[in-house]
Amino acid sequence: RANTSGGGARLQAAAGMEAAELAGHVSAGVIAGTAVEATLYPIDTIKTRLQAARGGASVNWRNLYKGIGGNLAGVVPACAVFFAVYEPAKRMLLPLDDDKLMHSDRTITAHLTAAASAGLAASIVRVPTEVVKSRMQTGQFTSARGAVWHIASREGIAGGLFAGFGSFLLRDLPFDAIEFASYEQMKITWSSVSGSSGNEIKPHESAVIGAVAGMLTGAVTTPLDVVKTRLMTQGGMKGETRYYKGVMNCVTRTVAEEGWIALLKGISPRVTFIGLGGGVFFFVLEGAKKALGVDKRSTASNMNFRSGGSDDLKP
Repeated sequence: RANTSGGGARLQAAAGMEAAELAGHVSAGVIAGTAVEATLYPIDTIKTRLQAARGGASVNWRNLYKGIGGNLAGVVPACAVFFAVYEPAKRMLLPLDDDKLMHSDRTITAHLTAAASAGLAASIVRVPTEVVKSRMQTGQFTSARGAVWHIASREGIAGGLFAGFGSFLLRDLPFDAIEFASYEQMKITWSSVSGSSGNEIKPHESAVIGAVAGMLTGAVTTPLDVVKTRLMTQGGMKGETRYYKGVMNCVTRTVAEEGWIALLKGISPRVTFIGLGGGVFFFVLEGAKKALGVDKRSTASNMNFRSGGSDDLKP
């Protein structure tokens, strides 16, 4: 009975450690996401206004922090959901052998799948947040609360708060997958080249790697972002015919009226924003994980899992 009790205690302790580790990852993700939004929001506002302007319409350069309060209210739960899915999925999918972690195709697949799955889960919060933010950035509303009420009551939940949901997924799922997979792969490669233990990298290295991953991903997904922005900002009452009728209609109409170059509108501020954002995000993320002791808990958990729960590994 004593052994059974001890085993139960160890299982409870392991479950507690797993919960604490997950909470650490979620907290670190929320801190990093909030830091990026608070720091770089004006650049995102400029990008949104450039993309929403059809033809030769002028762009308003004032009130660049407009809508940040409502956006932060959505960023926090979105980041929490993302990392609550991403970290467990990554743990489950990654190869257990450290040598295979560096060389196996499963590593890339694991990061791509985990990030895309996390992005899909977080989209339930991200899409309404993005709709409200975009509409406020383009001057359509003065408060997030008023925007939510107006859009939900006049335009509907599906057609209003979730306007552009398909284009959002078309942009964000590849974006999340490419950015996180690129970062994780570059991190693994750099730590191997530099001889770092446990895939650890220095804070400035995480910032540089994150910035490179963000810039590449931002440039590649700009056309999808233009389409998403135009679908989300066009508005329209329930039952009214909207200017753009969907993703493909938006693409063909934009190209026909403004040329292919219109699909790259806002690419400079977007790449700047996402590059800087990637650097800030992963710099803060890695720093927060270390401050919260997440890396130590992850290492201990991995060792315990790979050893089959050896009694020699105690907290």
